[in-house]
Amino acid sequence: MPDSKRHAQLASPHIRLSGPVDQDMYASFRQQLDACSASGPIIIAITTLGGDPEVARTMGDDVRLLREQKGREMIFLGKVAVYSAGATFMSSFPVDCRFLTETTWLMIHERQMHKKLLVDGPLRTCVAALKATLHEIEHSISIEEEGFRAIIKGSKVNFKTIRDRAPENWYIDCNEALELGLVHAVI
Repeated sequence: MPDSKRHAQLASPHIRLSGPVDQDMYASFRQQLDACSASGPIIIAITTLGGDPEVARTMGDDVRLLREQKGREMIFLGKVAVYSAGATFMSSFPVDCRFLTETTWLMIHERQMHKKLLVDGPLRTCVAALKATLHEIEHSISIEEEGFRAIIKGSKVNFKTIRDRAPENWYIDCNEALELGLVHAVI
C-alpha cells in the first residue's frame, strides 16, 4: 500500500488500546480484532506505560500469526507513550509497519523481577529453590534478548547498544526512533 494512503488510514485505527498491558487489554484486543473485517489491513493503535510482557508477547503472537498464516497486513501505531510491554508488542511488527505520532516516546528496559527468596529448610530443598530462581532469571534473560533482537531487526540499532541502554530505561522520542530506523514514519 502506498505510504500516503496508509498514512491517511492511520487516523482511523481498527483497534484502539490504552492503559496497562494486562489481561483486560488482551480481552479488549481480542474483541476488537474479532470484529475486524476479514480482509484488508488492520491498524492497531496503542498508548501504554507498560505492563505484563507475556501479555504483550501473546498479543504480538496473534499479530504474527495473522500476518504469516492469513497474509494480513498488520500496522502498529504508537501514540504518546509506548513504554516497556508496549515496546515488546511493537517488536512483533516489521519496521515498515511501525508508525508513531509526533508526540510519542518509546521506553525500552530490561525485564524486571520482584521476588523475595527465603532460604529455609532442608539443604537439598534450599539448593533446589536457589537453582529454580536462577533458571527463572536465565530464561527471562533469554526471552528479553529475543525481544531486543526483534525490536531492532531492520533498524540501525545493534544488539550491544540496546543491551547497554536497556538497564537505564532507554527513552527514545519519535524523531530519534525514526532516525534509528526503529519505525517507518512519524505522522
